[in-house]
Amino acid sequence: MHVFVTGGSGQTGPAVVTELIAAGHSVTGLARSDAAAARLESLGAAPHRGSLDDLDSLHSGAAAADGVLHMAYGGDFSDLDDMMRRDRTAIETLGRPLEHSGRPLVITSGTLVMPAGRETTEKDEPDTAGIAAFRIAGERACLGFAARGVRASVVRLSPTVHGPEDRGFIPMLIATARKTGVSAYVGDGSNRWPAVHRLDAAVLFRLTLEKAPAGSVLHGAAESGVTMMSIAETIARGLGLPTVSLTQAEAATHFVSPFMATAYAFDGPVSSTHTQELLGWSPAHPTLLEDLEHGDYLAPPAS
Repeated sequence: MHVFVTGGSGQTGPAVVTELIAAGHSVTGLARSDAAAARLESLGAAPHRGSLDDLDSLHSGAAAADGVLHMAYGGDFSDLDDMMRRDRTAIETLGRPLEHSGRPLVITSGTLVMPAGRETTEKDEPDTAGIAAFRIAGERACLGFAARGVRASVVRLSPTVHGPEDRGFIPMLIATARKTGVSAYVGDGSNRWPAVHRLDAAVLFRLTLEKAPAGSVLHGAAESGVTMMSIAETIARGLGLPTVSLTQAEAATHFVSPFMATAYAFDGPVSSTHTQELLGWSPAHPTLLEDLEHGDYLAPPAS
């Protein structure tokens, strides 16, 4: 299969591109800069110059492919409506050339779209008033193509896709601990985050492209819920710092932004049982806490 990929030079993208090529697929990746193009070429992919706002480039890339994987998500988090609009428009543009072809369109969302406070499944509806409701429009745009002859699927990734050189939520938590001298959690720290290793996520994306039925919603979660207290305690041990419980009001100023304070307090465990059974996906790489203890997360920062 020849796959057109957006986000192939980002955080998770290189692992996905490597996984696809190792499985015998060829990859063309959207590249908005010389650096992104060079990164894609180093992975064995062909760069396709453009951006998420260059709709002609998205359309031509999708039209020339046997399948499309959309992982890129950009914009200004102070304008969530604009981010939602850009993502939905990009998905609609990528999907149109695939109509009535049976070709796959796989897009990325996040498990934070799900309702809080209980373990949800792939069959549950997302929370339209939740912390990540701005991702729902993209999900719906993608799944709408299932009725138009596209093998459309949504992969909801865990909030932490961990592994070497991570630049996501967990490194931000560690950086805050270094800066403030305490490893913090909100309330009693019993709230849970799903987690998945980057290499396991890459396998999931490949399997979804290869065989997920049209209309599939999948959960990229190797662990259904890791408590924030256990994350904070592991960070504290590694850095030789105390842990501390914060109120929500204290968290709003302690962490990098009120949004992140809300995210770190979010209780959103999810099941991936259906995903694993449907695709034969078997996560096999280290857990989040194992990565925190033995990976590069707590290494001294470069001077």
